[in-house]
Amino acid sequence: MQQLGKKWIVLFMAGLWMSLTLSAQQKSPFISRVYDFQPAPGQFVNESPDYEPGDTREDILQKVEELLAGEESSLVSLGGYGGYIVFGFDHPVVNVADGPDFRVMGNVFVNATAGALAESSEPGIVMVSRDANGNGLPDDIWYELAGSDYGKPETVHDYRIVYYKPDGDKTPEPDTENPSLTDTTYIRWADSQGRQGYVSRNSFHEQPYYPQWVEVDSLVFEGARLADNYVLENGGYLFHACEWGYADNKPNADAQSGLDIEWAVDAGGQPVHLPEIHFVKVYTAVNQYCGWLGETSTEIGGAVDLHPEALPVAAQRLRGSAQTQLIANPVRDRLLIESPCGQTVQVVGMDGVRRMSFRVESGTNELPCSLPRGFYILTAQDNAVKFRKQ
Repeated sequence: MQQLGKKWIVLFMAGLWMSLTLSAQQKSPFISRVYDFQPAPGQFVNESPDYEPGDTREDILQKVEELLAGEESSLVSLGGYGGYIVFGFDHPVVNVADGPDFRVMGNVFVNATAGALAESSEPGIVMVSRDANGNGLPDDIWYELAGSDYGKPETVHDYRIVYYKPDGDKTPEPDTENPSLTDTTYIRWADSQGRQGYVSRNSFHEQPYYPQWVEVDSLVFEGARLADNYVLENGGYLFHACEWGYADNKPNADAQSGLDIEWAVDAGGQPVHLPEIHFVKVYTAVNQYCGWLGETSTEIGGAVDLHPEALPVAAQRLRGSAQTQLIANPVRDRLLIESPCGQTVQVVGMDGVRRMSFRVESGTNELPCSLPRGFYILTAQDNAVKFRKQ
């Protein structure tokens, strides 16, 4: 047991050294890599980015990365409901206390004559993930950032939609009252609520709307669906923004466009505490079609880590002084916590799931502890410490 304890200490200190070494390197606050990109059918698909005959999925990923990586980024469309992108930075994004951690850039603007009504809000749901298995790939558990509309009765969770590849020889069915709609039955879709509809084709975008590098005859997307957000006013469409918590929802300069990792919830809607995240996924969250204006599609214009120099939890503890650090000492079925002040603390598993939450006072606190064996993080505000339950 002593040898195992020494081995763990060596490994833990090595991890701390690596964290400090990485933190000392200059970090870019902008996207560095795109891992996946699968738009749903839409009028900007195959245009943003441009598809060229013979392009493979890898070619498209490279084009998307060239458009979004770095400070000078361009827009990429995710298409209709469910279309998504997965990207990351050149470092983990740290969950800092009291405020947003990162921002996903969109192309929202506000109609000055409509007051606070955002004219072009096309909200995308944001999900985050930690590289728990350490392989550098986004193949771990995803957590949704529960925005302002997460718990609304109109929000549909466990939503599913299927888009069917159009027949190239299909006879177009134009809208006789709206000449800009050249085929109103262009791409058929069906969803888990028993509804069916079409992505129409318009005269403004004549390229194929189904992603041309995809060889399958149908595309399936799953997630949560937000309520339709448009209103028709004076012959034009206006789009209500959600209050907070989504991509391409508020203007980039708006403080409420920031995203907080602390909003993360698991598949059952339970809050989880993620000290840091490595991957971000965004998908179009609304399934609505607005006549001549086309489908609602989330656009991504890059992303920025708002605190690129923030240190992960392990490294933060090396910076702190003994007077401000928490001390956790699990003894059998009790947990002894030394706290510098009265505060609320949480015990979080290494999988990011919150296991305990309670109030401690200044000094020594003795609390019941039924945690199973393993490693945990005791965290409070911007203070945290890793401990092991035997």
